[in-house]
Amino acid sequence: MPDRYLSFTRTAPGRFLTRRLGLPQPAALHRWSPDRPALDGPLLALTAGPSALDLAPVLVRTGPAVYPAAGAARPAAVVLDATGVRDVDTLAGVHAALHPVVRSVVPSGRIVVLGAPLDPADHHQSAAQQALEGFTRSLGKEIGGGRTVNLVRLTDAGAAESTLRFLLSPRSAYVSGQVIDVLAAAGPVPPADPGRPLAGRTALVTGAARGIGAAVAETLARDGARVVVLDVPQAAQDARRLADRLGGTALTLDITAADAGERIAAELPGGLDVLVHNAGVTRDRRLVNMPAERWSSVLDVNLASVLRTTDALLAEGTLRPGGRIVATASIAGLAGNAGQTNYGASKAGIVGLVRSLAPRALAEHGVTVNAVAPGFIETRMTAAVPLFIREAGRRMNSLAQGGLPVDVAETTAWLADPASGAVNGQVVRVCGQSLLGA
Repeated sequence: MPDRYLSFTRTAPGRFLTRRLGLPQPAALHRWSPDRPALDGPLLALTAGPSALDLAPVLVRTGPAVYPAAGAARPAAVVLDATGVRDVDTLAGVHAALHPVVRSVVPSGRIVVLGAPLDPADHHQSAAQQALEGFTRSLGKEIGGGRTVNLVRLTDAGAAESTLRFLLSPRSAYVSGQVIDVLAAAGPVPPADPGRPLAGRTALVTGAARGIGAAVAETLARDGARVVVLDVPQAAQDARRLADRLGGTALTLDITAADAGERIAAELPGGLDVLVHNAGVTRDRRLVNMPAERWSSVLDVNLASVLRTTDALLAEGTLRPGGRIVATASIAGLAGNAGQTNYGASKAGIVGLVRSLAPRALAEHGVTVNAVAPGFIETRMTAAVPLFIREAGRRMNSLAQGGLPVDVAETTAWLADPASGAVNGQVVRVCGQSLLGA
């Protein structure tokens, strides 16, 4: 269903009325397209405190032209290297660096703060670096204009290249207020063709016949992957139609079947590089009115099937070294949602899976495990939500609008990138910095 309020605010009467009444004024977001693949302007590189990062050559490869100091051109992106912030005094450098330039960032621009891991032996450094998280989330909620603000904790600039390329591009339009740790030992694997980083790789997306799953399949195919579109037998026609359009293959089966993992492995004798767990259902009702069937069906599809399938594909060796597992969580699992105790439990379970499995999967199989956690995304499901609840979902984030399926897809594609091997165990919210949850 179209966002009529968003359309109204882009008219002259709409801008006047919403400004007078103090209502949200969502900005048009710059999303990736072949015509506008990069941000509209240069990148400004700043530093707060001393730094040992070799950042310059990495920033040159992220896309925007790099300006080392403030100049006449308004920046489309600002990267602040705050890895050297170790105490309250050097924390003042964050204010000193960004205060003069934050107003000049173009609409739909990006601010990325680079921090260091917390040092358990130095509580002053830990306090100062943790302060960057509160700073980043707060700036994201006040900056407006479709701009985003994120924090990346890192130890090596090269290992964070794919993450910086994503955050400093239109692909991250609906990702804001996030803290991403790029700390794994695995180094980046530069793609042969940066425009098609998944070329030669096979990706399987569950629940892919429509909605977010279809957008994920389309985006992975755009990036060069051979996509296997998996969905239930009832969606076979839609799955085949999408697979044919993408030059992939369709696979129909019940993902909750006990042997689903083994059947997938049998269909992929050549192995699999990217596994995207997207299939999910809702059966909303308050707990006092929720029969056991509504509980069990949601937990089985959203969590148990993910656990069983992942275990089977790892045990069978179907996921090749260098592989990627991306599961779909939800902000309902992080912040809770009335009427969704079953759904919230299932999606919080995905977070637990990622945090526990990620280090072992990388050590034992060479596979990373991450999750995306969508907020309010414009789909057929959210279009059926009652009007006032739907409007609240759209406006209760820093960007004051709902996201699109492609926003989840772009985030998934970044996590699936061969160059993202140092991103592991992360749960990245795609929610426009929802005002609910952390």
